[in-house]
Amino acid sequence: MNDVWDELQWRGLVAHSTDEAALREALATGPLTYYVGFDPTAASLHVGHLVQVLTARRLQQAGHRPLVLVGGATGLVGDPRPSAERTMNDPSVVAGWVTGLQAQIAPFLDFEGPAAATMVNNLDWTQSMSTIEFLRDVGKHFSVNRMLDREAVSKRLATTGISFTEFSYVLLQSNDYLQLHRRHGCSLQLGGSDQWGNITAGCELVRRVDQQTVHALATPLLTKADGTKFGKTESGAVWLDPELTSPYAFYQFWLNAEDAKVVDYLKAFSFRSPQEIDELGRQVEENPRARAAQRALAQEVTALVHGEAAAAAVEEASSALFGGGELAGIDERTLRGALEELPTAAPQDTGTRLAQLFADTGLAPSLSGARRTIGEGGAYVNNVKVTDPEATLADVSLLHGRYAVLRRGKKSLAAVALPLPQ
Repeated sequence: MNDVWDELQWRGLVAHSTDEAALREALATGPLTYYVGFDPTAASLHVGHLVQVLTARRLQQAGHRPLVLVGGATGLVGDPRPSAERTMNDPSVVAGWVTGLQAQIAPFLDFEGPAAATMVNNLDWTQSMSTIEFLRDVGKHFSVNRMLDREAVSKRLATTGISFTEFSYVLLQSNDYLQLHRRHGCSLQLGGSDQWGNITAGCELVRRVDQQTVHALATPLLTKADGTKFGKTESGAVWLDPELTSPYAFYQFWLNAEDAKVVDYLKAFSFRSPQEIDELGRQVEENPRARAAQRALAQEVTALVHGEAAAAAVEEASSALFGGGELAGIDERTLRGALEELPTAAPQDTGTRLAQLFADTGLAPSLSGARRTIGEGGAYVNNVKVTDPEATLADVSLLHGRYAVLRRGKKSLAAVALPLPQ
């Protein structure tokens, strides 16, 4: 066993914990069994969930045994949100999401060896409990007064109100800890700091019912430099599913990390050593325009989530789009993902003039402005300079028979996509 506690603290991954000295000793003398839970409220995890997934991986690498709970039961109910009731999803939908999330998480952990991970589903022990059993064996150990004091509950009571269903969520999550303690010897729960009340309630339930002391660890909620929530863009959440967020868009999200936060993200999301991260931090300070830290972050996290081949493909595409490589060598799926991030025009045929496309995509303020840009040598199509203001799409070699990348100067890009052949 190594002292993983010091590493977690250095990486900024400890927001709260139960008795620090006891938890440090347990981690140092282990192995201990710990669990981290995810509720299936969508078809995919997003980058915010990665903090928990990768922290679970770090603990396993230190020799501890992970239980990954995807909540087939709690996913049917929903943790209280600050402003409104959660939508109750159909059980068959939730069951499908459980399977999907388990498949997303599995590649990050090792399911063989002395610290082998185990997937668990709280529906397995919750669905067989009767209402009377639940109220008698779990509910009797909870104070309504303390439940009312929880921030998520008090906010809802002061505004829209809260249903008994969501109010009771903490009982379900606490019972998960009790069941995992009994079934697997679990003695540590890991979660985000927004779950701290639920996590500590589980510790208390284990203490009351089994007279055992167990541990809890909460990671901080990461934010952007302005304090807003990390993990969202103008188009919404950044998903791990490549069908919801393309690997190219995923890579660009990390590449666009703010200088003020990129070292924090490297600590939380990468497995680079402190020395490597300190060196990247130094480069941020001395030469921020090179974006060396952002490139290292984007490459590593994209490779972790989508694989080395996908990471290499999107790096190549990112470079090629700005004239640093051959666009023709980019596979169609990667190219399509990259072009989805750009202003796009969709002409009906190849007879459309390029000048019109530069104007339609906003690369030029008007048709006359586009013609002037072309005449002055500042226009490129698929990284080839265009000099004829009368040129059409028929005069250029389209990528995969239907795509063109328009570029004005060095950095202004747009895309053209012809309709699919009938």
